Amino acid sequence: MNISRSILAGVIMLGSIVESSFSQDGKPVAIVIHGGAGTIRRETMTPEREKAYREALEQALKTGYDILKKGGTSLDAVEATIRVMEDSPLFNAGKGAVFTAEGTNELDAAIMDGATLKAGSVAGLKRIKNPITLARNVMEHSPHVMMVGNGAETFARQRGLEFVDPSYFRTEHRWNQLQEAKKREQQPASEPSQDKKPGGLEDDEFKFGTVGCVALDRFGNLAAGTSTGGTTNKKYGRVGDAPIIGAGTYANNKTCGVSCTGTGEYFIRSVVGHDVSALMEYRGMSVKEAAELVVMDKLVKMGGDGGLIAMDNKGNIAMPFNTSGMYRGYIDINGTVVIQIYRE
Repeated sequence: MNISRSILAGVIMLGSIVESSFSQDGKPVAIVIHGGAGTIRRETMTPEREKAYREALEQALKTGYDILKKGGTSLDAVEATIRVMEDSPLFNAGKGAVFTAEGTNELDAAIMDGATLKAGSVAGLKRIKNPITLARNVMEHSPHVMMVGNGAETFARQRGLEFVDPSYFRTEHRWNQLQEAKKREQQPASEPSQDKKPGGLEDDEFKFGTVGCVALDRFGNLAAGTSTGGTTNKKYGRVGDAPIIGAGTYANNKTCGVSCTGTGEYFIRSVVGHDVSALMEYRGMSVKEAAELVVMDKLVKMGGDGGLIAMDNKGNIAMPFNTSGMYRGYIDINGTVVIQIYRE
């Protein structure tokens, strides 16, 4: 499949779900999503797996866009869209989360309201089916921004959220990734090693599976959300950028909404989400200029890899990444529908 055909395939596949880019009362709406960035190459992707990813991205987009079209809020669209991806075993969030070094799954998520700058964040969850919903509950039903571990799950129980047995998150693919990571970790230092990534994965097995969404609703409000299982073979209660407000997740009606995916430590140090917003607010950059400067220049100079999705308050979209691929898609204010995976 050549590049032009690949892009066209994404447009044709979704064409039937979009009649216009406006809500029922004629106000423009838009949505953009990602399913993670990393070493994602066309030559190593089977047609069946590519089809599965495209269909999962389509379902997520359609879910959020339908809410926006019916006059729903950007927060509703972001939460519902991310729940779809959390429920899919294809992405490193919820059902498809990677394993820690201890052989458990630890989930993180965050959501932010661009209208109020309120935010909710959770980390280290082991039994919550949809972490993004708990993050929203933290934002809307507690005085706090961030809750972690057992405390967050106690709050979830009080809020009546859905719990699952930890075995729910287990998939053989992720379990095998952990075994491979541990095997490579034991590789003697004297043996030649390629550019190893955190968790011991490299080449085509190293993928950032974080999921995220940014939406613009009929009220002109932006919202952003991110959910992840972290990195394979992570240790010591490690938390990445996804639940860190201003790093992996950020939204401000004055500027943009942002959701990131990549090596979280670099995104935290660079405060990537807020950095994109600040470049727009203080230097007058467009969302595309700001996002590309941060991802393609500032992060690269630090040694950070990954990407982000961003949308400004007029519905302009940016999806820069400095890896070989990023699962991504959008429906913009003009009704243009795109799903992409590779560097197209």
